[in-house]
Amino acid sequence: MITTARIPADKPVRISFSLKDSTDDSSAENAFPLSFPGLDQQLQPLPPCNSSKESMQVFKQHCKIAEEYHQVKREITLLEERKKELMARLDQFEKENTDAAHLEEDYEELSKENQSLSRAHSRCKEQLEKLRIQYQKRQGSS
Repeated sequence: MITTARIPADKPVRISFSLKDSTDDSSAENAFPLSFPGLDQQLQPLPPCNSSKESMQVFKQHCKIAEEYHQVKREITLLEERKKELMARLDQFEKENTDAAHLEEDYEELSKENQSLSRAHSRCKEQLEKLRIQYQKRQGSS
């Protein structure tokens, strides 16, 4: 049975037909697409010879293989997208680790500088105190 319907021009069209004369349209095995949009032209299943059972079986197998091929390509695409996401996350993680390592190095350097400045401050304080004492002695002796 052939039905016609108006379909927008920008929508892909899949044409199906049944390999058996059965009117049972619910069976997925009975309907095969005449073209596979994602498949190279040279890999498209050729229409079977309706009078040959062997031709019908070969066509049926070819359609199943083409469908499996389409699914594998789709899985590869999804896995490649997932790989890109994971690579981006890994890059971000490595950048954060590098930033953390730099911050840790900066902290160590600043801590050492702080200790050095604290010692210098203490020495300067001691020298100032000695100079005050000397100044007071001079003031007292004059």
